[in-house]
Amino acid sequence: MLAHLSHSWWVFVIVGVAAGVISGSLGLGSGTVVVPALVLICHFGQKSAQGTALAVMVPMALVGALQYWRHGIEMDQLVIVLIVCGALAGTLGGTELAARLPESVLRKAFAVFLAVVAFKMFTMSSKAGPPGIESDRVNQNAVSSIGNGGVSNDAASK
Repeated sequence: MLAHLSHSWWVFVIVGVAAGVISGSLGLGSGTVVVPALVLICHFGQKSAQGTALAVMVPMALVGALQYWRHGIEMDQLVIVLIVCGALAGTLGGTELAARLPESVLRKAFAVFLAVVAFKMFTMSSKAGPPGIESDRVNQNAVSSIGNGGVSNDAASK
């Protein structure tokens, strides 16, 4: 089976290691590493690279999520379920769209998406953003503290 590969097998292992390190440390999906590597280095077609990236995403993401959980990093299960529901529906639509678009259009759309995200991340302020899940939790804690006479739960338990 390895004899049928267009590149040495170790190139794919290195792509996998790079995808794993970047995905695990930065929370990026495998597509941000695997797709460009397969297209630019291994000369895969865009659609083939995208399909391959999706196939390797599941085991890689599960191992990464389990490691985060093992280290005690909080992950909201309801948020995970809601995102998965949306992602499953979106993936069905997205793969249908990708199958119908020319590879050159997909490659350019992928590059523009990465550039826009990179620009936004690079220029994003380090200040807290608009109210969201985390600030709602802080506000709930503040209300809870006020609700028990202005004494926090920590102080009340002493």
